[in-house]
Amino acid sequence: MRRVVCHAFGPLSDLVVETAPDLVAGDGQVVVDVAAAGASFADALMVQGRYQIKPPLPFTPGMEVAGTIAGTDERVVALSWTGGYASQVAVPSTAALPVPDGVSDGQAATLIQSYATMLHAFTQRTTVRPGEWVAVLGAGGGIGLAAIDLAKGLGANVVACASTDAKLDAARAAGADATIAYDSPDGSDAGVDLKTAIREVTGGGADIVVDPVGGDKAEAGLRALRFGGRFLVIGFAAGSIPSLPANQILLNSRTVVGVEWGGWAIRDPAGNQQLVRELLDMVVGGTVHPVEPVAYPLDDVARCLADLEERRAVGKCVLVP
Repeated sequence: MRRVVCHAFGPLSDLVVETAPDLVAGDGQVVVDVAAAGASFADALMVQGRYQIKPPLPFTPGMEVAGTIAGTDERVVALSWTGGYASQVAVPSTAALPVPDGVSDGQAATLIQSYATMLHAFTQRTTVRPGEWVAVLGAGGGIGLAAIDLAKGLGANVVACASTDAKLDAARAAGADATIAYDSPDGSDAGVDLKTAIREVTGGGADIVVDPVGGDKAEAGLRALRFGGRFLVIGFAAGSIPSLPANQILLNSRTVVGVEWGGWAIRDPAGNQQLVRELLDMVVGGTVHPVEPVAYPLDDVARCLADLEERRAVGKCVLVP
């Protein structure tokens, strides 16, 4: 088998691809022959030692994979948490779920992390109601596109906010009702007034703001909420953790909601398996429509993660062993 190895936390360029003996399933495990491994912003942070979880070294990154159970034709998608950037990975048999017909390996390998995060957010951390307005920051990334797709599937209206035309095009293709570019079209100033733009599109303010970006966009998103709105903190792709004015939360009865799907899934694996099954049923039923990701060879792992970290990538990315 071939696998990516991180020997020490540091630059993405230090990752190496090594050859190792084929895996043998342990008690209660299956070995998955990996067809595609989902790549994520979290993986890039983990490799550099900047993530909240630091696995023992050396380790192979990669949280989710799609492929076949070794020695069979059974297609599965599995949460590996680590070890996914490889031609094989061993996972608990309960963590490998059948891939529905019509879903490609790439779609399956990038489905769980982004979509499970947002399904957890929209159904367990808050409730999206039909007709509500959901504003999605970072709308061209994997989390953003999943948020758009799921919000539309749950009957909401969506305004997508992103930095480039390509990302806004992807947001419209995912079903966004309206889009807002962060930067002015002529590049003459630092950007649009995001709070005002969201309020104008939504007719007074969003009911929910989805924020996987953080940085200087967060406070504008919070201020764009209507009375009683909910601000979902998903992550900090911009690289800085914002400080939010508590008076804006108090005076307008707003709610700030932390969404840490990974931590919840580790604490409640049975609940997460049920969530993922529900998600796969939504795919089969046509409620959600995961996009085909951009594929990189396993040897291009550093370039793939750099494209995600530096926000050049549109949508999701996979590594193909």
